[in-house]
Amino acid sequence: MAAKKKTANRYYSGPPSDHFDGALFFNPGGQMPARFTDLLKWQFNGQRSKWPAASPSPFSQAKPAGRVDGSGLKVTMVGHSTLLIQTAGLNILTDPVWSQRTSPFSFIGPRRINPPGIAFADLPPIDLVLVSHNHYDHLDLATLKRLKAAHDPLLITPLGNDALIGSAVPGMRLTAHDWGETIEIGKGVSVHVEPAHHWSARGAGDRRMALWAGFVIETPGGKVYFAGDTGFHDGINYRLMAGKHGGFRFAILPIGAYEPRWFMASQHQNPEEAVHGMVLSNSAFAAGCHWGTFQLTDEPIGEPAEKLGHALDAQGIARERFRPMRPGEAWDVPEPNAS
Repeated sequence: MAAKKKTANRYYSGPPSDHFDGALFFNPGGQMPARFTDLLKWQFNGQRSKWPAASPSPFSQAKPAGRVDGSGLKVTMVGHSTLLIQTAGLNILTDPVWSQRTSPFSFIGPRRINPPGIAFADLPPIDLVLVSHNHYDHLDLATLKRLKAAHDPLLITPLGNDALIGSAVPGMRLTAHDWGETIEIGKGVSVHVEPAHHWSARGAGDRRMALWAGFVIETPGGKVYFAGDTGFHDGINYRLMAGKHGGFRFAILPIGAYEPRWFMASQHQNPEEAVHGMVLSNSAFAAGCHWGTFQLTDEPIGEPAEKLGHALDAQGIARERFRPMRPGEAWDVPEPNAS
């Protein structure tokens, strides 16, 4: 009998590595995505909490100033994993999503239950966009088209996602990189592409064909860590980040979409793990993201923020150091040694 032919990768072709087998990406020493039968078991478990149809943020939509120069660092929550980072005269967006649904369809799929914390028209000039992976709640092609037309930013993403973005957004200035690579931006800023424990897919036939990642933004005012979408993975990647980068002024860490644990633990950390990650990565301050805007999993809407507070208390960490940020909330992040 002939050997089974390997799946052709439609997004990326390159040599094997410790996280690419020549056809598909994987988490070294980690877990594979759950099977379709497990997905069905979860979807029909009857444990899904009921979220409200609308949950407005207590913060008004922000209207950020054009630039934050020097060592200043201002972070504004747009929603889910979309944040505006302003520092060193640059405006940076993480995983930008302004669409109403995170789905391949406009009429079905997770729906936004609060408006973006910054109206698209009120964005300052955007210089740089970081896209961590290709799941619909992180890679929103409609938003990228709008950003290209209005701001023409540089987009940095892991390997393979450039094929998807480039074909859908002609002329987008983009560059794709492997874990461990560094991109010089200018103004004393560089971006490091770093490991995350996750997976990728846009549909049923392209699972793990594009890489997933986190990012470290190195600036004159300190380092910022955007962990992307990640499972805790025994803290391996957090320890790696602390060892490589020494620590962070600020970290953006996911705290939501974690229930049920038997299904989600390998791809989404919970609030207790996020606090552990903050400690392991030696981060002075952190923002909790990936919660409260799109219902993806079973936990109640407010549980991530509540559990984050309890986890911080248990570790003796001031709650002000790790905020579960809400749309429209802006934070002038102190320097770690500020009195």
